[in-house]
Amino acid sequence: MMKLSDFELFFSLFIESVAMSLDSQTVSTADDLPAPEDHSARNKLVIGLLLVSTFVVILNETIMGVALPHLMADLKISANRVQWLTTAFMLTMAVIIPVTGYLLQRLNTRPVFMLAMSLFSGGTLISALAPGFSMLVIGRIVQASGTAIMMPLLMTTIMHLVPPQSRGKTMGNISIVISVAPAIGPTISGLILSALDWRWLFLLVLPIALAALALGAWKISNITEPKKAPIDLLSIPLSAVGFGSFVYGLSGLGEAAVHTPIVSPWIPLTVGVAVIAIFILRQLQLQKQDRALLDMRTLTIKAFTIPATMTAILMMSMFGVFILLPIYLQNVLELSTLETGLLLLPGGLIMGLCAPTVGSLFDRYGPMRLVVPGAILFSLLMWSLTFIQPGTSFWLMLIAHVILSIGLALLFTPLFTASLGALPPNLYSHGSAMIGTTQQVAGAAGTALFVAVMTITGSSAAMTDGVTVAAATTAGIRTAFFCGAIISIAVVTMAFFVKKPAGGDHDLPH
Repeated sequence: MMKLSDFELFFSLFIESVAMSLDSQTVSTADDLPAPEDHSARNKLVIGLLLVSTFVVILNETIMGVALPHLMADLKISANRVQWLTTAFMLTMAVIIPVTGYLLQRLNTRPVFMLAMSLFSGGTLISALAPGFSMLVIGRIVQASGTAIMMPLLMTTIMHLVPPQSRGKTMGNISIVISVAPAIGPTISGLILSALDWRWLFLLVLPIALAALALGAWKISNITEPKKAPIDLLSIPLSAVGFGSFVYGLSGLGEAAVHTPIVSPWIPLTVGVAVIAIFILRQLQLQKQDRALLDMRTLTIKAFTIPATMTAILMMSMFGVFILLPIYLQNVLELSTLETGLLLLPGGLIMGLCAPTVGSLFDRYGPMRLVVPGAILFSLLMWSLTFIQPGTSFWLMLIAHVILSIGLALLFTPLFTASLGALPPNLYSHGSAMIGTTQQVAGAAGTALFVAVMTITGSSAAMTDGVTVAAATTAGIRTAFFCGAIISIAVVTMAFFVKKPAGGDHDLPH
């Protein structure tokens, strides 16, 4: 059996190989500091380690979806209860991410990484050993706390280390993490569950997480200068209650379409909107003294706001599609769980393979030549999904998913790079937190919208004489895709206004 030291050695070599892939990029320290040559290898190792660690934690987000039916049978719980494994994860992400802007300013790279991976590893262990459903939910919450920190940490670190002329290619590597990890999650889950118990979903991830934690404690260096950033104690509960209530309400809208909830989802939605408004007003006051938990000055920069808004809309549509496609493939086309995962795998892999090339093209030509055709391709595919039928060939669905993935590949890397690249260095952490927060809210909104529309339309169609269950389900999914197609028009419109960042040297309002 492989010893832990052997595993760490293997993992260390793997990280080194990832770092070697960054050799073609000129990596330097922050813009206002000289870049000593002996820091180059250190910086590449830090980026490689963060990329691999982020891949592991994001993989965990989608690996649970296929396991829900197994958990329902093993733990003897209903579908309404088991959904909390996903809802609790999303709620925690929405609550934690706004705080990361402060953490990344106040703490250095190494302690933030150690905190994130310790939380993730601890949550994975709790989930693997959970005796019942309640403890499993707690494990997922702890996991999500670490996951919420990793993505802003990765993006902020890259913005500090990589010069503007090379950021596109490096952001392409981030896009690999974002696209491939969720794509192979259902496939890996299906393979594991076809032979092993659901606990192995956590037991197999745990040694990788622990190896990343151990290697990070050994190798990772501090590459930013923390500054004294006084925390506003009122902003934290406002953020938690506001974003948490809003995401909970959005999730409840989807459930309300299936059954009558005990508490109307409009109550937490209303509370969330009101508290978020108070939170924003509080931040506008605090940012005058550079004390904001989430600095709203990022939204005053048009070159950041437009691509960040496009990213949120894309996440809304993508989450909705990723929820409905498996339902259509399994409930209508009657594919197995493993077959569904395998069908969705090529699109995710192609998206990942395209990302570095897209990043290089961004560095050379800017965003316009990428985001405009990408947005048009994305919109056309969303409209094509509105024509699916109960007898649509699964080969056509495979082709559609691959083309959709290419469109997303043309969009995500340029949008991430253009949005964060438009900010001055002191707002990198806040910009990363802002994008992460809006992604979680948009994802929850997309899921709620698509599920609610599918359920309401499908239930109405099922009441018509002579309509089969498959036809009614397809009608509901088709209508939900129509909503996504309408939303995609906004992406096409905004694509023409995405500009290449000037380097973030802006005079910001106070």
